Amino acid sequence: MDREDGDGKEAKQRKDKIRGKSSSPRTTPARQRHTTLQKQASEEESKVVEESMSAELDSWIKLNAKGLKIRQLDRRWAAEMVNDFRDNLLKFLRLNSDEPFQSAEFLNSGSYFEKVKIRSADEFDMMLKLRVSPRLMTEALDNGLFYHIRLARMPLPVNPIRAFVLDEHMLSSSKILSEMYCLVRKFLKTYKVPDSDFLWVVNRKRPRSPAVTLSLYRKDTCGDELISVDLVPALESWPVGVRSGPDVDNWLGKKFRQEIRRLAIFYVPKRLKGQTESWRISFSHIEKTLIRKHGNKKTCCESNITKCCRKLCYMLLKSLIEGLKLRFPKELDPLCSYHGKTVFLHTMSTRFDDAMWTPQQLTACFRDLFRAMESHARRGLLPHFFVPECNLFSPAVFPPKALAFLVSVLEEQWREGLPLLKLPAPVPPIRAMSPSEDTSPECSGGAVEGRTAPAEASSSCPTNQSDESF
Repeated sequence: MDREDGDGKEAKQRKDKIRGKSSSPRTTPARQRHTTLQKQASEEESKVVEESMSAELDSWIKLNAKGLKIRQLDRRWAAEMVNDFRDNLLKFLRLNSDEPFQSAEFLNSGSYFEKVKIRSADEFDMMLKLRVSPRLMTEALDNGLFYHIRLARMPLPVNPIRAFVLDEHMLSSSKILSEMYCLVRKFLKTYKVPDSDFLWVVNRKRPRSPAVTLSLYRKDTCGDELISVDLVPALESWPVGVRSGPDVDNWLGKKFRQEIRRLAIFYVPKRLKGQTESWRISFSHIEKTLIRKHGNKKTCCESNITKCCRKLCYMLLKSLIEGLKLRFPKELDPLCSYHGKTVFLHTMSTRFDDAMWTPQQLTACFRDLFRAMESHARRGLLPHFFVPECNLFSPAVFPPKALAFLVSVLEEQWREGLPLLKLPAPVPPIRAMSPSEDTSPECSGGAVEGRTAPAEASSSCPTNQSDESF
C-alpha cells in the first residue's frame, strides 16, 4: 500500500512538473499567422531598404568611377613637362657627373605608369637605376624588407663609388641620396622648362623618404603645386630570399611567375627606424607588371568585349583611402596607398577568374575589395605580397590604436553608404591658363586636392611637403 501511494505521488509530481514547463500561454493559430506575417513584413521591409541602399550605392560608385579617370588633355600636358625634365636630366648626368650617376637609367613606376592614377596627372614616380661595382652583398635588418648593403671588396681609389663607401665596405644610402639632391639642384640652375611660364622647385628633404621630390609651379602666381615628381635612386640586384616570386600560379600562371623571378630587384635609400644607413627593397616595377597584365586570360581588356573592372575597383579603393587620409590625417597617419595596393594584389590572386570581374559587377567587386581591406584591418594582418613574413599591419609599423580607428571608420563608411565615395567637385585643369586666357580674378590653375598652397607668389616658390609614403 505504501509503495502504491509512493508511486502515485511520483506520478503526480511528474504531471505537475510537465504542467509547469508548459504553463506559458498556448499560441493560437491566429497568433501564429499574425507573428508570421509580421516577420515576413519586417524581412521584406529590410530587403527593400537594403535594395534601395544598394541601388543608391551602385549609382554613387559608378558615377565616382567615371570621375576618377584623368582627362586626356591633362595627361598629355603633364607627360610633356615630365618627359622633357627627365630626358634633359639624364643628358646632364651623362655629361656632368661620375659613377654611379653617369650611367644611370630611368625606370618609370607608380600609379600614373600603372594607369591607376586618379583624378589628375599631378604625381609621378621615377626610379634612377644606378650601376654599382663590385658585386653587392646584403644583410637583412628585419624580416625581409630592409638591408645593409656592402660591396664584395673595397673599390680601387680611382673608382668614384668609393666616395659613398663607409667602414667595412658598407654602401651609404644617405650619401647616395645627398648626392642626388646636389645633382638635381645643379641641373635646375641651367634647365629651361618648355613652357617658360613654369618652373621646377626642389622640395625640402622629408624624413625617412627615399626620394628627391620636385614640384612644378607657375611663375607669376606660384600658389598651387601643379605637378609633383619623386626621383628615387635605386640599386639593382637579385636577393636570394625573394627569388621564389609571389604566388600567382592560379592567377597568371606558372610561366608568368618564372618571368617575374627573372626580373631584378631594386634597393632604395629608405631609412629603417633606429638605423642611420639602410636600404629597402622596392618591387614597384614588378607591381606595375602585375597590374598592367592583370587578367587570368591574355585577352583581358584587349577590347570592349573583354574588359574587366579590376583597375576601377582599385582606383575606387585609392579614392576612399585618400578621402580617409584627408578627413583623419592624425588618426590615420600610418595609412598609405600601399596598404590598398597590397589588398588589391591579394584579392586579384584569390579572385583570379576574369568572369568575376566583369564591368557589370563593378559594385559587387568593389564591395568584396572593401570587405577584404576591412577584414585585414580587423585581424591586424596584411602580409606583404612579395615578402609575406612582413606584416604591414604589425604593431611596430601600424599602432593598434590607429588600426582600431581604421576598422571603426571602415565600418562607419559601409554602414552609411560610403559617403566618401560621393562625387567630389570637378578637378580643375592641371595646366594653369595664361593671363590672356584667364577670365576670372583668381588664377584658374586649381589647387591639387590635399596639398598646401604656398603663401607667396614669387620666382623662389616655397617648398611643399607631400604626405604620401613611398
